Amino acid sequence: MNPAAGIIVIGTEILLGKREDRHFARTRQQLRERGYESAWCLVLPDRREEMVQQLRWAFRQGNPFFSFGGLGATPDDLTRNCAAEAAGVPLVRHPDAEKLIREHFGTEAEPVRIRMAELPETSGIIPNPINQVPGFHLENGFFFPGFPEMAEPMASWVLEQHFPRREFPSQGRILLDEARESQLVDFMEDFCASHPAIEFSSLPSMKNGLYQVELGLRGMREDLLPAWEDLLVRLAGCGFPPRILELPSF
Repeated sequence: MNPAAGIIVIGTEILLGKREDRHFARTRQQLRERGYESAWCLVLPDRREEMVQQLRWAFRQGNPFFSFGGLGATPDDLTRNCAAEAAGVPLVRHPDAEKLIREHFGTEAEPVRIRMAELPETSGIIPNPINQVPGFHLENGFFFPGFPEMAEPMASWVLEQHFPRREFPSQGRILLDEARESQLVDFMEDFCASHPAIEFSSLPSMKNGLYQVELGLRGMREDLLPAWEDLLVRLAGCGFPPRILELPSF
């Protein structure tokens, strides 16, 4: 399993500011709790051409991805159709999805709700504990409804079933007061060359008219420990007193 997953949020209302997205932050946290990272995030409008294009791209990536929104039965709910087109498979009536919808809604399943049993061929279903209308998984994609109250437990189920727990990278952050990035480029380049397995970041800022630089290290424990110790030793002689903002968890 790739250690990072993509996130897609579908809904023109998000892009227009009619609603605020709640999926990205929550899914990022859910992934982190299992030891996985967020690889990328897309926010897409409810427009068929753009959805198909971006879903084709997502299916080609090495990452699994979580997609939220557009699984209802109204004309602007295009995700099931677009996912099928992007994957090159037809949309078919899924027998397990149909059974769940009919058992939950009875005679009210027809004529509208039953449409949500039309899924891309070869899909597997994702159980929905709220109203029994399932999501689906297709190739490397997992598709959920736009309601966060439904999507959150469904995503938890997917993570339990398909994402074995793994160690999450640790990170540490140090702030250098009255420092500028231009003064530290040689220092940074030499340090990064010595620790190629570590993700290094430099974030400049200004406070009370004075420049600051935050240095961040991120990586697995066996790589991060020697890199962190080396950074502290190097900084001791650089002329900028370091302030530790976040200690790595070793």
